[in-house]
Amino acid sequence: MSSLILLALALSGLLLSARKDRARTRTALEAAWRSWLGLLPSLLGLTAGIGLATALISPQAVARLFHEHGAAGFLLLSGLGALITIPSPVAYPLAGTLHRMGASLPALASFITTLTMVGLLTAPLEVKAFGRAFTFRRQALSLVLALAIGAAMGVLL
Repeated sequence: MSSLILLALALSGLLLSARKDRARTRTALEAAWRSWLGLLPSLLGLTAGIGLATALISPQAVARLFHEHGAAGFLLLSGLGALITIPSPVAYPLAGTLHRMGASLPALASFITTLTMVGLLTAPLEVKAFGRAFTFRRQALSLVLALAIGAAMGVLL
């Protein structure tokens, strides 16, 4: 239901924008379309890779990986998530799939949070755009917060 409300709000905003300045709205929509087309191959590749990985890895292996090994396993999963960055529209369905395969919520929370917030492999690009000091602070803070979220989930559950 909330998706329908958000869609209605977005369409209302688009119609309001078009009414106010049709040319600028058209330019913005064309830029958004180009951006979406540019992201599409990466998103499809990520989705295919995740689908292939979840098809090849048994639910028992996922359950063992996300349940066993205590704090070491928790940190291992957080570290794995911190290596790469996956956009939220791909990460959240992945979280649901891993949960259905038996992943524990605390480990999954930390894994998905680091997966969407940290991204050590993309840090060089971030350094170019924002500088070394900013990147280091943001990455460190994101990692600490992701670990805190996972730990809090472990305490709450």
